Amino acid sequence: MTVTDGLPVTGGRRLYWQLGVTGAVLVAAGATLVAHRAMLDSGTDRLATADGEWLVLACLAALATWVCAAVAQQGAVTERLPRGRLVAAQFAASAANHLLPAGAGATVVNLRFLTRCGLSTGRSATALAVKAAVGGIVRCVIAVALLVTSSGTVRLSPRVPHLLILLPVAGGLVLLAVAVSGRLRRAAARFLADVRDVHRSPARACALWGGSVAFALLHAGVVVAVLHALGLGLPTGRVVMAYLIASGAAAMLPTPGGLGSLDAALALALTASGAPQQTALAAVLGYRLLTGWLPMAPGLLVLGLLARRSAL
Repeated sequence: MTVTDGLPVTGGRRLYWQLGVTGAVLVAAGATLVAHRAMLDSGTDRLATADGEWLVLACLAALATWVCAAVAQQGAVTERLPRGRLVAAQFAASAANHLLPAGAGATVVNLRFLTRCGLSTGRSATALAVKAAVGGIVRCVIAVALLVTSSGTVRLSPRVPHLLILLPVAGGLVLLAVAVSGRLRRAAARFLADVRDVHRSPARACALWGGSVAFALLHAGVVVAVLHALGLGLPTGRVVMAYLIASGAAAMLPTPGGLGSLDAALALALTASGAPQQTALAAVLGYRLLTGWLPMAPGLLVLGLLARRSAL
């Protein structure tokens, strides 16, 4: 790896690529919004007249997501973390995640927080990897459970079986890369060692897995509650599946907080699940408002406060 003016070339190229993709997605999202401005205005009007009680429930579900993220993060490490600052760090990480691409904001905040709590940089990074891996596994398991238990309610695209064939292929490629690269073997060894340490304690394992399950379901619950507030009672399993598909698709594009990519994917998934386009757009606006836009300013204030107190 070469270094130019203190910046690794590979890291700089990766950053430029992420920023380029982010800009392209945001421009495409802006063009789509302009092209569908009438529908956007209609969706905003529908959200303004939505059922207040369901919106309060959606707001409570959004607030609980940060607590669940803190529980899962505590479960990913063996050391005891300060509870109040841990929850505050998750709140701040959520705000930072909307400023940098590909979840980099949340990763940086949590990495800094864990190192400030006494963990080494390597162990902090491994703990974040454990949490992310469990989160991905949980979403896949929930999706499979919905497919098995909701026959006729959740419909699969004919292309899904073909896509599922790619999963073992991708897994095989990952294992091959780990076997070939000495650095990846060492990272995998540290990862597995931390996984074993965490699962030696039933309480830690329950926190890690339970917090990850609750985090995913509460995010989907926000969408369910917003749809009910708009007067549309789609089957809960169908809405949860739509959210899981949309969030998985959005993770492939490195936009800040899934801005643009998650919005478009979730609107399409809800429309495919039976929601009218205007209602789907209004639901996406409500979800984004409660989980991203409204918490951003206070989240950044908490981020600054944690930094001033040397918690980050």
